[in-house]
Amino acid sequence: MKTITLELPDELEIEDFAYKIYLAGTLYEKGKLSLGQCAQMVGISKRAFIETMGHYGFSLFPQTLDETLIDLKNAQNYL
Repeated sequence: MKTITLELPDELEIEDFAYKIYLAGTLYEKGKLSLGQCAQMVGISKRAFIETMGHYGFSLFPQTLDETLIDLKNAQNYL
């Protein structure tokens, strides 16, 4: 695992968990990480991540066939 440190303005007022979800959701939608990898990154179960995605405006289903194939490839690499 890689660790990064971000300095964000205090006015942003978003909890650390939300930052993780936003980053993980974006990486999932871009086809960079599988659902399992995203869940691990956030520190919750895969099922909890799936259930949480919609609350933060992310879609569980990729928009294109290419994105679906990328997610399958990433999932294969994870196993």
